[in-house]
Amino acid sequence: MSNYRRAYIPGGTFFFTVKTERNAPIFCNEPAVKILGHIIRETKKRWSFEIDAIVLLPDHLHTIWSLPPGDTDFSKRWGWLKKEFTKRYLQSGGLEQSTSASRVKNRRRGIWQRYFWEHAIQDEEDFQSHFDYIHWNPVKHGYVNCTKDWPHSSFHKWVKKGVYEKNWGCGKQELITIRTMKNNAGE
Repeated sequence: MSNYRRAYIPGGTFFFTVKTERNAPIFCNEPAVKILGHIIRETKKRWSFEIDAIVLLPDHLHTIWSLPPGDTDFSKRWGWLKKEFTKRYLQSGGLEQSTSASRVKNRRRGIWQRYFWEHAIQDEEDFQSHFDYIHWNPVKHGYVNCTKDWPHSSFHKWVKKGVYEKNWGCGKQELITIRTMKNNAGE
């Protein structure tokens, strides 16, 4: 058994990777994308936090969340989000991966991997590296040639705000921030 401990930092900013069970491409299904969007908005209403960046790929998502001052409980948010998505996705006719008897006994479904990966953002450089990594991820995985061509990303919001140029990430595999992130993103 591992000795892993989560970094609970009051009011912290965190990078997360959350994967589907056995990398099932659940989010190739537009209704699943919509359900997840609704659940994320509901989660934000229940427990305030900011989404600084997000990208949704067929089998995983990356995001940066900033919690309110004094708040450390990102686990509660992720637990509720994953539970609610699972219920509504299955109610809508979504399919799950097969589960073992012990998983059924522990009320686990074949939608999400049990755990998620988080990294506490240390400083502005760390934030920028993860921010760029999130937005470049669809290019990294070969889904598109240009970041702007991936629809399920906060990249479009940041282009409108002037943070990114529209053609940022078009074949920029040499980006130093991206290379440094390659082994640190929980993929």
